[in-house]
Amino acid sequence: GNEEESCEQLLESYGERGEDAIRVGDKISGKIIAVSKDAVFLDTGTKIDGVVEKEELLDDSGNFPYKIGDTLELYVVYSGEGEIRLSKALSGIGGLNLLKEAYAKQVPVEGRVAAIIKGGFQIEVMHRKAFCPGSQMDLKYIENPQGLLGQHLRFLITRFDDNGRNIVLSRRKLLEQKLEVSKREFLKELEPNVTRSGRVTRVMPYGVFVELFPGIEGMVHVSELSWSRVENPQEIVAPGQEVTVKVLSIERDEKTGQRKIALSIKQVTPDPWETVAENFKEGQIVDGIVTRLVGFGAFMEIAPGIEGLVHLSEMSYTKRILKPDDIVRPGEKVKVLIKEIDEGAKRISLSIKDVEGDPWAHVNDRYQVGQKLNGRLEKKEDFGYFVSLEPGVTGLLPRSSIQSSPEAPELEKLKEGDHIPIIIETINQEERKIALRPNLTGGEGNWTKFTNHKKALGSLGEKLQQALKAKEKSKS
Repeated sequence: GNEEESCEQLLESYGERGEDAIRVGDKISGKIIAVSKDAVFLDTGTKIDGVVEKEELLDDSGNFPYKIGDTLELYVVYSGEGEIRLSKALSGIGGLNLLKEAYAKQVPVEGRVAAIIKGGFQIEVMHRKAFCPGSQMDLKYIENPQGLLGQHLRFLITRFDDNGRNIVLSRRKLLEQKLEVSKREFLKELEPNVTRSGRVTRVMPYGVFVELFPGIEGMVHVSELSWSRVENPQEIVAPGQEVTVKVLSIERDEKTGQRKIALSIKQVTPDPWETVAENFKEGQIVDGIVTRLVGFGAFMEIAPGIEGLVHLSEMSYTKRILKPDDIVRPGEKVKVLIKEIDEGAKRISLSIKDVEGDPWAHVNDRYQVGQKLNGRLEKKEDFGYFVSLEPGVTGLLPRSSIQSSPEAPELEKLKEGDHIPIIIETINQEERKIALRPNLTGGEGNWTKFTNHKKALGSLGEKLQQALKAKEKSKS
């Protein structure tokens, strides 16, 4: 056959038949041998070069994407008088035989959108009326059909009946063919670690589907959406959103034959743990957001992707914490002190209580033995009363001291929360212990003003100092 003929045989046959060796409708593959301002010349395998209008080969951006030596596949639209004209489609004035050949060989034809009719469009092809169904005009739904009127487009003939009186066209098939070629080219360049932009198509609880190219989708697993913990992907992305992704892997499903493309949004940016030592230091006070509560404490994010733990024991100096929600709630913003950073294990220990400081740290500077104070009864135990001097500093009023006091009956009547006049007996800062004794006021009348008196004066506040001075004055 012709396909098996060598170049020499082609040249010999050309000598006998001239340009008839190439016929209108033939699809030829030839290398670009020259490019002028308006035309591109191809080697047709004969003595006559083929010529195609440069404008026809421009891409969507109006650029000429080819160079000398590139191979193009085009159709012969004219052959004669020492000239071979090439094009992406058959057009112009042609007989029924040319249309029949285009149908048989599935050669594209050029047509003008003449009218919008029921079910689709009327197309004028080589001065004949043809029909293109609406579904076959494009790959997607056409929002503005009126915008196509008068346009010259390329089609494939899908039906040719009644000697040309019933011609049905499809532009969609041509677009699909072009898309398949483009998809193959795109997939050739797609490999792990490359970064691409895409459009979010679906958001599911387990991940997000991203269209990288028409007809090519990948999935970002929920764990790859952000360096921060993600409970709900809808909080991160929405359908239609443009995103930049990194390709993690490309595998072919053995059952379906489909490509499975794993993507990552978070890995487009560096792992924040890589720079944790530059941004954070032990002893530093930072803002944290409570992400989740567990039995032994609360996890807090101090930067995107950097989570630390506040253990129950690090929540308060002033309260006994049994569960983390006694102090914090998820989503709450709290200041924390960084106690320890373990980069290798990706762990950070945090403290809420150390931000305000340990109230026992300088207790000797604020309290002295023999000092008279107005405390608050925190808890009654068999062995004595725990009395709060200030938040986080509690002393013990022993049972023996209560029973030996002449005002024991009044002391026994006090309830938790009531205020109580006391004197500091001993201070042991290392063991966090302060021993107390009742402040003998002399007479039941003076006790009534402490019983059921809930308003805190503050152990060292200005009001307390005034109250103590007033009490001393009343005694003298």
